[in-house]
Amino acid sequence: MVQEGGEVVAAGGAPREKKPNVFARIIIFIRQVFAELRKVVTPTRQELVKFTAVVLGFVVVMMALVYGLDVLFVWITTVVFGVPG
Repeated sequence: MVQEGGEVVAAGGAPREKKPNVFARIIIFIRQVFAELRKVVTPTRQELVKFTAVVLGFVVVMMALVYGLDVLFVWITTVVFGVPG
């Protein structure tokens, strides 16, 4: 027993509702999927071009960053360990 605000409440809480069977849950899931798909807004052509440009720009920046770090680490490794010869 737990006391909340001076009242005694059973520890178990409210009785659980019975779950629907597997097929009913699948049907509910499919209905929810279609309900969510109705909420999807397709971007306009202008928005799609803008989003694509942003993604490609980000990818180019990240590629340049990784390339720069690679060149830096190669240079540091060459300075520290020398060139075998």
